Amino acid sequence: MIIQLTPHTAYAYTGGKTFNPGLPTAIFIHGAQSDHSVWALQTRYFAHHGFSVLAVDLPGHGRSAGAPLKSVEAMADWLSEVMLAAAVQKAVLIGHSMGSLIALETALRAKDRVCGVALVGTAYPMKVSAQLLEASEHREPEAIDMVNIWSHSGIAQKPSAPGPGFYVPGGARRLMQHVARGNPDKVFFTDFSACNAYANGEAAASALSCAAMLLLGRKDIMTPPKATAALRSAMPKARVIQVEGSGHSLMAEQPDQVLDALFAFAAEAADAAK
Repeated sequence: MIIQLTPHTAYAYTGGKTFNPGLPTAIFIHGAQSDHSVWALQTRYFAHHGFSVLAVDLPGHGRSAGAPLKSVEAMADWLSEVMLAAAVQKAVLIGHSMGSLIALETALRAKDRVCGVALVGTAYPMKVSAQLLEASEHREPEAIDMVNIWSHSGIAQKPSAPGPGFYVPGGARRLMQHVARGNPDKVFFTDFSACNAYANGEAAASALSCAAMLLLGRKDIMTPPKATAALRSAMPKARVIQVEGSGHSLMAEQPDQVLDALFAFAAEAADAAK
């Protein structure tokens, strides 16, 4: 779905169904150097079970035009514009990693349109090491390799997983390489810098008036569960779920567990908003 904004167009995947603003809306927000495709399973299920879906490509990522935005606040303003342009009335925001910060900030800025926030693979503050920032600016292929090694709990899906033997880190690496080829700007460095600089998370979390959930990978070393202490303190009523057998790339490593948790939360938040 192409959404007309000024000055650039935005793209959002709708899960294989025509977008209907009359239904409760689930908005999926990807992380750094990614696009809407990281939510492939979850978005299709939502779209075929009572939700309208917008899985956005952030500016400079995937099919959305323009340069990557340099701050979480600017991305939240952009997402608010997308919601307005698509005539979204009530939305559950679901964000992964950098996307979780965008979801949190958007819920503060567009609180009348948000009925729930799910923060997946989140942390606050979301600091990025100086070495990784330097690599993302000057040696992007190395940064992509580092992040993919650190983001997964193993080199392949276990036999009990929905896709046994599937090379999850390799798929994530190819996506990041694809994003890098599609935009001459330093997308990874811009994204990491935005995460590193974001300082309003605790205030935004404290101001939340809607339902909230933290969905965390128990083996996540990029944003470990202990790094959510400030958010949990600011949102004492937030639901906290730790996903077994998963690192930072929860949606790929444990897709069914992630889907079940997100759908149960979103359905509850949408019902409460009626």
